[in-house]
Amino acid sequence: MDRQRPEIACLMYHDVSDDPASTGMQRAHARRYTLDRRAFAEHLQRFTAAGLVPEAVAELGFARPGRHLLLTFDDGGKSGSYVADVLAERGWPAHFFVITSRIGGATFLNGAELRALRAGGHLVGTHSHTHPDIFRDLTRRQMLDEWRTSRTILEDLLGEPCVAGSVPGGDISAQVLEAAAEAGLRFLFTSEPWTAARRVNDCWVFGRLCLKAGMSPDRVEARVRMRGWRMDRLERGLKELARFSMAPLYRMYVERTTSPLPPESSPPTDERQPGPRRAARV
Repeated sequence: MDRQRPEIACLMYHDVSDDPASTGMQRAHARRYTLDRRAFAEHLQRFTAAGLVPEAVAELGFARPGRHLLLTFDDGGKSGSYVADVLAERGWPAHFFVITSRIGGATFLNGAELRALRAGGHLVGTHSHTHPDIFRDLTRRQMLDEWRTSRTILEDLLGEPCVAGSVPGGDISAQVLEAAAEAGLRFLFTSEPWTAARRVNDCWVFGRLCLKAGMSPDRVEARVRMRGWRMDRLERGLKELARFSMAPLYRMYVERTTSPLPPESSPPTDERQPGPRRAARV
């Protein structure tokens, strides 16, 4: 680790709810990423015990040493409003990454709720438009379309540039990172357990630890204290090796665990409907 650069403990959440059927992706495997409210409250206490408070990515100084904590929430499930209220009690910001084709769906945030998140000081970014489950399998043009379509919808909805996103599915490649930068994102969050931000053209790329239901609060606190990330990288590397060496089986597994999409999903129903697709402002 270069001690002249910041160490960033970036945590990836999805939904926080005592009723998983009420929020986010309604797929069997998605339940493992839903924390109950008691577990989330324990995490917040552990952050304080570790001596770090969550920060906003746009406020980080990348040329100065130091330790930082970032909280991110993927998919845009309904529980985001609850999370925002809990964090507001502490004055802590977070980053919410939204699947824009799901805005207004039965278990997803609508436009008014997303604007409320932004008004509360949280960053609202893209988690792609349709959430392809193996993003790196897309062509470069498809990747760009996913990012640009999603950015346009969020910019129209929030009235400001969409500068941040997270990779759906977690599978990255050099092309995935380059396409995000080309599409105009300035901050991109992956599922790789890195603590050092990396630069790809004009985009800062961050790693994250994916938090699942049942994960020990002690492990969460250790990661916030910057301990154990090397073991997480080793574990992630072994999984990636298996995915590449058994690619057909991996694709079958992903298809089996992510399809079909929830039937209750619907196009955006907010009073401000996204306009026709066009190239995003960059």
